Amino acid sequence: MILECKDLTKTFVGKRAVSNVNLSMEKGRIYGLLGENGSGKTTWMKMTAGLTKPSSGEILYKDHPLCYRDKAEIAYMSTEPFYYDYMKVEDVGQYYQDFFEDFDREKFNGLVEKAGLENRMKVRNLSSGMGAKLKIVATMSRKAVLCLLDEPLNGIDYKAREEIISLILSEAGEDNTIVISTHLLEEVESFIDEAIFIKSGEVLKVADLERERITSGRSLTDIYMDVM
Repeated sequence: MILECKDLTKTFVGKRAVSNVNLSMEKGRIYGLLGENGSGKTTWMKMTAGLTKPSSGEILYKDHPLCYRDKAEIAYMSTEPFYYDYMKVEDVGQYYQDFFEDFDREKFNGLVEKAGLENRMKVRNLSSGMGAKLKIVATMSRKAVLCLLDEPLNGIDYKAREEIISLILSEAGEDNTIVISTHLLEEVESFIDEAIFIKSGEVLKVADLERERITSGRSLTDIYMDVM
């Protein structure tokens, strides 16, 4: 087990953003955290990344309570860029390298090329799709065991989504776990292993998609509509 949440709860000014979440995740799988905006996806990711503390409950990482040392193995991609628009693509690589000891600059350069980017490009001149690809490239260039990608497909066109999915899958493997939050069901159905349905901070269902296809023949959208 790579990650386990026990009665995980986060409250802001008396309102629960995440409520009594119980989850377990295994290495080598891709999880979809599915729900509308405001459902608690980002709050859950920030707690799992160690960026904010739970109000109650517990997060276990590799069977021990999550601590500051675990941040070295957890990569979190926020909805906002973790760099500045005056930078060039190569500067973003240096910026991440300065922050994260596990950042692989050679891997970054390879993914930059694969994404159709160039090191001399300025961030401020990138389209929304190219900017989204740069965020993925920078995040996936870490040698992280757990990768948390918050809405990586939001606000970009179909072609850019396909390219981002290709980048993510190229880095997925038996040695890491990837969690993707999204409300774009059709885009992720073909490659996520398990779907986590979250609404108003509560996990309503966790579904193994392959098992669902075999036993019930239902699509991800069918399950989503039934659950939500």
